[in-house]
Amino acid sequence: MAGKTVDISTILTPDTMGTEIASMWQSWDNMRQEWKALSEETRRYIFATDTTQTTNAKLPWKNKTVTPKLTQIRDNLIANYLASLFPKRKWLFWKGSSEDSATKEKREAIENYMRYVVGQPEFKKEINKVLTDYIDDGNCFVTPEWVDERIEGVEGNKYGYVGPVARRVAPLDIVFNPIANTFNKSPKIIRAVWTLGEVRRMLDAITTDETKETIEALWNYMVEIRQKCAAGGDVGSFTQKDAYLQMDGFDSYAEYLSSGYVELLFFMGDLYDVHGNQMYPNYKIIVADRHKIISKEPNPSYFGQAPVYHAGWRIRQDNLWAMGPLHNLVGMQYRIDHLENLKADVLDTIAYPVLKIKGYVEDFEWQPMERIICGDDGDVEMLQPPYQVLQLDDQLMKYAETMEQMAGAPKEAMGFRNPGEKTMYEVQRLENAYNRIFQNKIMQFEEYVLEPILNAMLELARRKMDTSQIAIWDDELGMETFISISPSDLTGMGKLYPLAARHFAERAEVLQNLNTFANSALYADAGVRVHISGKALAEMLEEFFDIEDYEIVKPYIQIEENKETQLLSSVANEQAMMEATTPGGIAPDDTTPMEA
Repeated sequence: MAGKTVDISTILTPDTMGTEIASMWQSWDNMRQEWKALSEETRRYIFATDTTQTTNAKLPWKNKTVTPKLTQIRDNLIANYLASLFPKRKWLFWKGSSEDSATKEKREAIENYMRYVVGQPEFKKEINKVLTDYIDDGNCFVTPEWVDERIEGVEGNKYGYVGPVARRVAPLDIVFNPIANTFNKSPKIIRAVWTLGEVRRMLDAITTDETKETIEALWNYMVEIRQKCAAGGDVGSFTQKDAYLQMDGFDSYAEYLSSGYVELLFFMGDLYDVHGNQMYPNYKIIVADRHKIISKEPNPSYFGQAPVYHAGWRIRQDNLWAMGPLHNLVGMQYRIDHLENLKADVLDTIAYPVLKIKGYVEDFEWQPMERIICGDDGDVEMLQPPYQVLQLDDQLMKYAETMEQMAGAPKEAMGFRNPGEKTMYEVQRLENAYNRIFQNKIMQFEEYVLEPILNAMLELARRKMDTSQIAIWDDELGMETFISISPSDLTGMGKLYPLAARHFAERAEVLQNLNTFANSALYADAGVRVHISGKALAEMLEEFFDIEDYEIVKPYIQIEENKETQLLSSVANEQAMMEATTPGGIAPDDTTPMEA
């Protein structure tokens, strides 16, 4: 499969392997320069406050106003995507693929633990960042990470969160083979810039008795070359301007060494050493300073591939770097700003017109009731601009509406209704059809990012967690309760899936068709209706309307309630009859015997 494995034929020492990985970073980064330029231009328009910050600065207009239509579309997409991804409190479910994994106990244990994990405030904040990358850059990346944020309290107990979290990977900090068949099969390199203290902490975490001496020598080497560089000494060939030593964000390699930071390249994927005839399948290799290998070990994930997940908004053929919804709208934003500032300049010219002065004219101020003294051949004439340019409002509105439609963000998503009188179900059908692009793009994000990262976080918890106590919400008690979860509770065959965007569009269509059928002559036929289960229909409506927590649907509950109503009614009628037949002044409960 093309692009699945990286071949390195010049590996002689581990340090040489590190420089080759750094060279791969540089090569793959150069292959996406066009995409980087497009994303940068789009970002300038999103956050621009005037046209001097955009490519519109080249125009000679006096007015520099930006109409933030592109920004409004972007904010609209983010808000509606988030609303579709997390529509209710319970949106995450486990589906077992074996008999042991499909039991109620297993399902409840996994769902309770993962709902506790995704209920942490940082989860939605991180997904919001990933979703923003999806819209701004057209590409988003996320990976799971294990954190331990516990602090020691009284009596030696620890309090705080420990478990998996989702971590956004910035699109500018990751490269891969863009012509590979799929992102999952392509090797990946993630770039990070850490302080020396953070690197020291990481080295301590991966140090074992067998590697202690090697890691300590590596640390001493990294510190020594920085001390030499800071003192102005010679650090050998590392000061050369080789391609693999050109650090992003630093003018020179010497400046980088003097900064106190360490650049780390995390290589993940399959690597083949042609020279040594050795294959490194599904390996994770960490390279520091673009030439020194810190760690080289197999990826421990059960999935057999690097746990980094990617979604692209507009997929390109034969190129994994996708296009964003805003990228090809920059030209229309440019046009809107151009016309708006052109109108403003014309209005300024009308209010303060250009004067054509002929012959001798004494100096004057252009103001009401001003007297202008001219010579025999003198004259002052106003040069009027063409007023037709002011009739551009319809064209500007058309541009703005077209931009929303092309980005998959119709006005209905903002609460506006398209023209024409319609029934309720006709509106629902039109909305489903009109929002087709919106639904498709949010389903891509859900399928390629949200669902995989949830399962990767569960897999990470199976490998790293010990028995822990988590808080869950008990619907019956109406309060939080605490349960213990162990790794064995999370072990099973199956997968987590979010019940969100791709399911709600289908549900809306089913409900619409069901209402149409219920009002049709076909359903009125007793021969057809007798074969339709009212109990199953009620259970389906309970699920579709997301009202399970209220326990509205119970088998034959109306019979029980009618029986209770009739009983209360009979008691009330009997009480009323007794009161009606009792003589005045004597109460029904008065049991005092009459005197003889």
